[in-house]
Amino acid sequence: MTVGSLTWLILHGIGTCAYAASGAFVALQARYRLTGVFILGLTTSFGGGVIRNTIIGVPVIKLWDKDTLLLVVGTLTVLYLWSSRWIHQWKRWGLFFDSIGLASFSLQGALYAGQYTGNVGMTVMAALFTGIGGGVIRDLLAGRKPIALLEEVHAILTVVVGLAMWVGRDLKNHNVLLLGLFTFVVVVRMYVIGRKSQTLGERYNKSSQ
Repeated sequence: MTVGSLTWLILHGIGTCAYAASGAFVALQARYRLTGVFILGLTTSFGGGVIRNTIIGVPVIKLWDKDTLLLVVGTLTVLYLWSSRWIHQWKRWGLFFDSIGLASFSLQGALYAGQYTGNVGMTVMAALFTGIGGGVIRDLLAGRKPIALLEEVHAILTVVVGLAMWVGRDLKNHNVLLLGLFTFVVVVRMYVIGRKSQTLGERYNKSSQ
């Protein structure tokens, strides 16, 4: 499967919208207005790609695909206009969107690096920074500790994706396996978040008894 195939375009579109939504959620939670929503949304969607391209030596200008940019701007516009209806659901959906973006962007980074280098280190680094780079910048701009640096599973999953894509170089040619890896990242991260929330809840209940 090439980066331009239908399956990849769908995954990339879902991930891009998810990370844009994640940036918008964080901006609104931080009480930012229109400018903040767009800056954090664009940063989350493209920040990791800027870092990745810098690492593997690809011009950053290659990021600015018109269709992707319109998709991000359109997503942010809709979310901002309807923010009063869904912002209270951030805690329920925000981390889910972030997990989808993590899966999609780490895969994107590994696939992109594979087009320019067969080096395992570069492939893993590309998956890592594409997956978490935009989110780290987003959180710093929102004045909070980056989620990716607080949760080890965040970085570990991107490294797993990078290694899987390097070891199984033909994986990109198998849509089902690629979708399986995408789903694995989302499910594992949401499971870890759920377990962490459950543990915190149990500790709270014990301390209140």
